[in-house]
Amino acid sequence: MSVIFVLILVSMVVAGLFLGAFFWAVRSGQYDDTYTPSVRMLFEAPTEEKSSEDKEEKKDQSPSK
Repeated sequence: MSVIFVLILVSMVVAGLFLGAFFWAVRSGQYDDTYTPSVRMLFEAPTEEKSSEDKEEKKDQSPSK
């Protein structure tokens, strides 16, 4: 029977910690921006690498010394 009391006490402490973490996140502004995540998928990510043909074309167009 005492194990049940220990488990209830431990679960209440853990629930309190999670509730405190939630309130800390709300106060620190974690949930302020609600617009950006909904439109982020509409923007195309910039590509870093170009194909080898594009690199060769740029090399041919550069002025020679």
